[in-house]
Amino acid sequence: MLDYEKIESFEKQKTKVMKYIMYKKRTEHEVRQKFSKIIEKETLDEIIDYLKEAQYLSDVDYIERSVNEFIALKDLSIFEIKCKLYSKGISKNDIEDYIQKHRDELEEYEDKSRKNIIMKKSMTMDEQEIKKYLYKKGFRKDINCYD
Repeated sequence: MLDYEKIESFEKQKTKVMKYIMYKKRTEHEVRQKFSKIIEKETLDEIIDYLKEAQYLSDVDYIERSVNEFIALKDLSIFEIKCKLYSKGISKNDIEDYIQKHRDELEEYEDKSRKNIIMKKSMTMDEQEIKKYLYKKGFRKDINCYD
């Protein structure tokens, strides 16, 4: 293959990946999973390196955006947040670093979420059922249901 054809092919593949990550923010793992069968590994590595360098692809930014979205829209425990991020293929170290840096803010959010869940569930469940539900969702068990 001529250099020109190689460059053209690379650019086409890069454009496909760019469209994929611009439609919705993705993690590196998601990109690799989606394109590993259609793009040669070496080429995919080059594309991912380019995207990281150009700051189009960053798992750390993905964590930040996702957690902000969770805080705005859902009632989750820190454990549930971790699980959702792990499911996206983000490294444990990146997740743990983020959680350590934002521990106070996340614990405050978790307490607010717990109170919201208790309010919603108190109409249909008794205290024991609510405690079980919260425990199952990963809320800290050292906190009383009705603080």
